[in-house]
Amino acid sequence: MENKQIIFTAPGIAELQDVALPTPREHEVLVKTAVSTVSAGTERSIVTGDPNVSIYSTSEEVHFPRQSGYSSSGTVVAVGSAVTSVGVGDRVAVYWGCHALYQCVDESRAVPLPDGVSLESAALCHIGCFPMAAIRKCRLELGESMLIMGLGVLGMLALREARAAGAVPIIAADPVPEKRAQALLYGADFALDPLAPDFAERVKEITGGGVNVAIEVTGVGSALETTLDCMKKFGRVSLLGCTRDRNFTIDYYRKVHGPGITLVGAHTNARPETESSPGLWTTRDDLLAMLRLLSGGRLELSSMIEETHSPENAPAVYARLAAEKFFPLVQFDWGRLQNT
Repeated sequence: MENKQIIFTAPGIAELQDVALPTPREHEVLVKTAVSTVSAGTERSIVTGDPNVSIYSTSEEVHFPRQSGYSSSGTVVAVGSAVTSVGVGDRVAVYWGCHALYQCVDESRAVPLPDGVSLESAALCHIGCFPMAAIRKCRLELGESMLIMGLGVLGMLALREARAAGAVPIIAADPVPEKRAQALLYGADFALDPLAPDFAERVKEITGGGVNVAIEVTGVGSALETTLDCMKKFGRVSLLGCTRDRNFTIDYYRKVHGPGITLVGAHTNARPETESSPGLWTTRDDLLAMLRLLSGGRLELSSMIEETHSPENAPAVYARLAAEKFFPLVQFDWGRLQNT
């Protein structure tokens, strides 16, 4: 069997390369990828050479080649000798994998799919765990109001999950009119322009004094400040967007300290590795929850997919991602590869 993988070889450059076919070790599984999803914000940073991709690194030095593709789905084609949770032929969602035709991961990172869950929806589930963790950390209660600031992929996923979790009203905010219109189709109760001069006043009018919970997805300092202007006393704000710019200027005394606002760091790695507890779930448990919501009809993701490409189109896809400010939700269909 031949294997191919999307590799970022230089800033702004992606190539589909021939790579070695991995062999699963004792606790690993080999998955033939069906679908992998482009995570636009993270992968833009990776392909352009942003040194602030990893929160664990203090180095300003960037090295190529690089890779990504952490949210995918496929079918198990081989298993290690000690694997017990999945078998050959099982359809699985894969987390922390890569954009490759065949990928080898620990069995814990290959989660069996319930009947009726499509491979396309399953390939969105790991990305969907990011806003799910953010919502959990804010301890959203049934009937509380929510503001979602920023309507990229994570914001749109947060919107659908907030609706499933019982938030009401849900206010979606983005400067782009098309995104606001899309948010209303996805279940937002209101969709507002955060750059409008009366934005905060409008949010407080809708919610009767301010929102209980906000998911800040932009990672932009001015957007966080605007979000804080919309909060109810003792509100909770989840910092889901990657705040890679260190130059934030916030009036913490008046906008956080005084009203008792809770700011919650919601990077997806800021979660337990092995055991879930209230508000803090492991990635695997969140992914299983996503699959249950899909299987039970509480969540629908497939309509979010805007473009599907063969991996052979990766150079053009990533050239667009590096250059365009607004990028659609894109998946790679690995079944479109020739001679696979």
